Amino acid sequence: MSAPAYSPIPRDTLEAARDLQERLGRFALALLVIAAVMALASFGSHAATNGQASESGGVVHELVHVAALGPALAVWLRCRGKSMSATALEALDAGLTVGICSLFALLGLSARSSLSVAFSVVLALTYTLVGRSILVVSSLRRTLWISAVGSVPAVIYFLTQGVSAAFGHSAVSGQIFVTFGTLWCVFAVVTAAVNSRQLYGLRAQIREIRKLGQYTLEEKIGEGGMGSVYRATHALLRRPAAIKLLSKQNASAQDLARFEREVQLTSQLSHPNTISIFDYGHSADGVFYYVMEYLDGLDLQRLVTAEGPLQPARAIHILAQVCGSLGESHALGLIHRDIKPANIVLTERIDEPDIVKVVDFGLVKTQEKDEGDSRVGAIMGTPMYLAPEAILDPATIDARTDIYAIGAVAYFLLAGRNAFEAETVIGILGKHLMTEPEAPSVQLGKPLPSDLERIVLQCLAKDRAARPASVSALAAALLACKDAPRYDRVAATSWWQQRGAKLRAGACRGVAGSASTMAIDWRERRNRLASAQ
Repeated sequence: MSAPAYSPIPRDTLEAARDLQERLGRFALALLVIAAVMALASFGSHAATNGQASESGGVVHELVHVAALGPALAVWLRCRGKSMSATALEALDAGLTVGICSLFALLGLSARSSLSVAFSVVLALTYTLVGRSILVVSSLRRTLWISAVGSVPAVIYFLTQGVSAAFGHSAVSGQIFVTFGTLWCVFAVVTAAVNSRQLYGLRAQIREIRKLGQYTLEEKIGEGGMGSVYRATHALLRRPAAIKLLSKQNASAQDLARFEREVQLTSQLSHPNTISIFDYGHSADGVFYYVMEYLDGLDLQRLVTAEGPLQPARAIHILAQVCGSLGESHALGLIHRDIKPANIVLTERIDEPDIVKVVDFGLVKTQEKDEGDSRVGAIMGTPMYLAPEAILDPATIDARTDIYAIGAVAYFLLAGRNAFEAETVIGILGKHLMTEPEAPSVQLGKPLPSDLERIVLQCLAKDRAARPASVSALAAALLACKDAPRYDRVAATSWWQQRGAKLRAGACRGVAGSASTMAIDWRERRNRLASAQ
């Protein structure tokens, strides 16, 4: 299928329609401003001269001014609403342009003949056609035919005025007037077409620059300290994907080597609750990137921020899937060590609602001793979800460290707040080390199932030996809770239909933040302090 005339983005992508809808909305707003300014000027002139101004056309003229506001306002409001198809947007684009140009010509026909009215008609036509070529951006052919059709009413206006010898009361002056008006209209059409051709070509060039292999970058959907994440489309499969680009400015050669190693390790994972990695490589200018599964959902941080604490049954449903994902990675000797609500994404499939995807294995660590790993002795992770051993002796972390983080996430889901909070990072870390957590029901202010609450507190035990022995054992304990069967497919489907779509749209706009992952080389800091002393 060929590309549409309005954008170099393939026609059958959602990005093409969103792009056109946004641009068409801006064009409609610009037309609304132009029509409003013309209407106010006309009303002011009419009122100041009691209707005696040479260009005044009476009530009909003023009504046409008001009518000119309608199409632009309607299209602007529609473009701010629900997404439309590319076909509907193309029709709306052409209809708005031709309709507004026709109303501007009608303004001239409904006014008393004067040079100021004639100039107003051609200026309004020029603003409309050139404005469209800049804001909507379409191919030369599409811009040419829309502009040509839109200019016909203005040419008719000049022909009508010229035949009636309105200017100079002679056939010669009438012909000059018609020639002047027609040439101006041709100039406006050609200018719009040339503008659109240039801008369309530039957008195509920019799109080529944004290609990474078979993938084309579209919109930025996330950004972190080490790089940015973009939504992308595969050239042949037309499958959406997410591509993470690692910033060369913020990453050393050692960082890039480490990330490449981690991507290779993570790509071994194939569990349905783990985000899939499709590819990785380096761009022509040396930027490291990797291609992931695109998740159209929302993370648990945003879910709880928007909805409040989850029902115990749904929390169990989610946590059991997290355990499934980590069960595979632990079996391969990989520790996630950054489990937190923002790294657990909730999405849906046609055949299954409430699917969990564990993401961001950027801090993954092998359980085998790696002397070349510069992070040995460094505290890595998010403060609110760090196990005591990850703080005191990061080199000794194991699968039970992730289990502690699952317990902290479970606490957040049930209570709506973290198990340990303080004004400083040091304060939070100190509580992980020294303070026993309150029961989630105390923070929530109402009872929670005792069996579930007991499991959560067991996961948060300071002594890792007191925690569940594995994520498989934890999942079994969660699914054995009395509340586990109370959240089923029917309940999940109902929630996604009533609330999920709206929250997911909000998540795409980035409505909430989350706690940041940190990396502190505690051993290096101690050495620096010792040297300073």
